[in-house]
Amino acid sequence: MRPSPTLIALVLLFAAVTVFTSVWWRDMSSLLLLMWLALAALTVADLVLSNLSGRMTIDVDLPPQGFVGHTAEFTVGIRPQQKALPGKIEIRLDLASELVVSETRWIAPASGAGEGEVKATLDLRLTRRGRYAVNALWLKWPSRLKLLEMIARMPVGKEIAVQPDISPVLSGAIKTQILPLEAGQKDLRLRGEGSEFHQLREFASGMDPRSIDWKRSARMRSLVVREMRAERNHQIILCVDSGRLMAEQLAGFTKLDRAINAALAMCWGAGLAGDLVGFYSFDSRPRLFVPALPGRAAFPRLQTVCAGLRYETQETNHTLGLTHLSGRLKRRSLIVIFSDFVDTITAELMIENIQVLARHHFVVYVALRDPMLAKLIEPEEMTLDAVARSVAARQILQERRAVMEKLTRLGVLCLDSTPEALTSDLIARYIEIKSREMI
Repeated sequence: MRPSPTLIALVLLFAAVTVFTSVWWRDMSSLLLLMWLALAALTVADLVLSNLSGRMTIDVDLPPQGFVGHTAEFTVGIRPQQKALPGKIEIRLDLASELVVSETRWIAPASGAGEGEVKATLDLRLTRRGRYAVNALWLKWPSRLKLLEMIARMPVGKEIAVQPDISPVLSGAIKTQILPLEAGQKDLRLRGEGSEFHQLREFASGMDPRSIDWKRSARMRSLVVREMRAERNHQIILCVDSGRLMAEQLAGFTKLDRAINAALAMCWGAGLAGDLVGFYSFDSRPRLFVPALPGRAAFPRLQTVCAGLRYETQETNHTLGLTHLSGRLKRRSLIVIFSDFVDTITAELMIENIQVLARHHFVVYVALRDPMLAKLIEPEEMTLDAVARSVAARQILQERRAVMEKLTRLGVLCLDSTPEALTSDLIARYIEIKSREMI
């Protein structure tokens, strides 16, 4: 409980009247005292009436888990125990800093419906992975006579587990992209490609004559062609850099979370395509290594591992991390490296170690491009600060392009994508690699 602006204004007004009256009319003290007693009595009466009629029952609801980058609905239900609810109730939450409330919410019961239950929903933006608590709910409403503001605190004690975003998997978007690679679905094979025998078919007009199996045709006394398909059971290693640069915020969320979301989407897609998927993370030293498993079996395990991946503040040691990974792999694999760099100088060691990996494996290097750099290059206002930022942004993009071109010359497939398009671009590159037998 605290005084309202109305009560403060009345007190200031009465104080001014008291001072003015005391100076000019000294015999008005009894009237002034009566005026102050009336205000005090009115305030006490307002407090009693508000306490008697302001009793209410509050129910809260919070989903047990949510996806990073999405919103979770915190629902508050209020119903009166006696009479009706106050005309306007303000709701605020005491919660972890990683949970961001979009705005302060007011509940205003509809006219004539104040005796029933009212509900309000607050959207919590989930910005980081982990378990976060909503500690308490604060309510504020005006008293019956608007002289006081009633404040109540209700312990909530609810937690929400923020998991990596797998909404593309649940929505079926990944399955739609992978359909051409699944057995029995649309054929995406190009002529002359494919190294795994699929089936024999009778020759028909329009088929490639080079696919005719002459020995079996002679045995069966009719033309038979061999159908080949892309080889399955490839080993894919999703390698995530969890160092300091990956903890940088990009479009509201960390690069690490963006990389994890894309890695899980690719894990699911590789499972649909029949490949084996493993996981590896490193920063200043090697961290987690999950051996390759069939994609569908690996997905829940990788989801659990990625949910517990910490945000590190140490610099990434690419030499130690990639050398350790190379020693753990016993067969040729598709290695997808999610990492980042600042300039060409700091990227030298990373390039050297990726070059060593590319000698025995097929490497895909994935980096996230900041969309703000493109906007800074062409400023709207030609001020000195805007020109300086434009020059710096242009130099950063030139150095990123130089690093990507050098990796491409080494045989590494590079993907420099925006945060919103990362998942779809990565799946498209994976389909291209599979259909062209690049592993």
